[in-house]
Amino acid sequence: MTGPAPGPLDRVAPRYGGGSLIDVLPSALSLLGVPAAVDLLGLTPTLSGVRRIAVLLVDGLGWYQIPTAAPYAPTLAGLAATVGTPLTSGFPSTTPTSLVGLGTGAPSGAHGVLGFTVRVPGTDRVLNHIDWAGAPDPVAWQPVATWYQRARAAGVAVTVVSRPEYAGSGLTVAANRGGDYRGAAGVDALAGRMLTALAAGDGPTLVSGYHPDLDRHGHLSGVDSAPWRQAAAEVDTLLARLVDGLPPDAALLVTADHGQLDVPAAHRFDLDTDPRLRAGVRVVAGEPWVRYLHVEPGAEADVVAAWTAVLGPAAQVLTRAAAVATGWFGPVPESHLARIGDVVVVCRDTYAVTATRSEPPMASRLVAYHGADTAAEMTVPLLVVRG
Repeated sequence: MTGPAPGPLDRVAPRYGGGSLIDVLPSALSLLGVPAAVDLLGLTPTLSGVRRIAVLLVDGLGWYQIPTAAPYAPTLAGLAATVGTPLTSGFPSTTPTSLVGLGTGAPSGAHGVLGFTVRVPGTDRVLNHIDWAGAPDPVAWQPVATWYQRARAAGVAVTVVSRPEYAGSGLTVAANRGGDYRGAAGVDALAGRMLTALAAGDGPTLVSGYHPDLDRHGHLSGVDSAPWRQAAAEVDTLLARLVDGLPPDAALLVTADHGQLDVPAAHRFDLDTDPRLRAGVRVVAGEPWVRYLHVEPGAEADVVAAWTAVLGPAAQVLTRAAAVATGWFGPVPESHLARIGDVVVVCRDTYAVTATRSEPPMASRLVAYHGADTAAEMTVPLLVVRG
């Protein structure tokens, strides 16, 4: 990013096409000779001649969380200071959207995974992209070919290493199809399987790894809580092992899907206990910091007015058309428009909108959240290490 760094609560737009998470794989694969892959991030001067690339995504490792993690993660802090640069996530700044954005190199409007949960058009069903088995078919729901598929077609050996329980899920198919899947249950297994895959064979190689624990402990206990600090130390162990084990012709790229912010109890609106917020709303989707409201026929203007009055400066309330016009999602084809709410509510500062009755109870009890467009949520690292 150029110019002064934004403050953690400043609003940040996704920098699609040269400064975002979706640019990581095409930039990396341009070094491996994959057709149509373009080095949008300028990796070539540093990584020219590399034939093996590992990409590690650490869930919840926002750029603005790195100083907080530094006392427990000296390797991470050192890499961020010497070989790190900030990127933006896509929008919403949430795990399913970011994982599919990384895999496809496409913004959320194009790939269609437009939030943590979205309404399935033509129904009142809300699809949770994390807990996704069966319908809708992930290849139909997310139609964009992944860079793993493109790399494999170009002769690159492609391996995806993640938790065993994620194998074959709808989100895994949507984000990672084209890679050979290897299950790894913890940091030791993740590092070992990534390094083994990276060193196998003599041809161009891409290995993608995913580690979820920092995000999980941020949600459950808060950023800089004792469990979060322990998770940061485990991330450091993972990074140190990967860096030490890189083959001479390899590179490691470390990034993340989003950051996190703690949300105080006094900054939470409960849409299920405030009749003003429920009036005219048929289906609620999205997540606490980005709500998608699907409204009853003719109720759009009333819902916008009511939510604007109740939330005030705590949120921006827009119609679907206005939200799309911001460019948050990139171009949105007609087939994906109805996945976005008739009304879109993007929270500001450290405010959130929970749904204590219509969503699983745990979703309202979390400490930290993400999804909106503050710098702390949207800004993620890119750490570039050559073997």
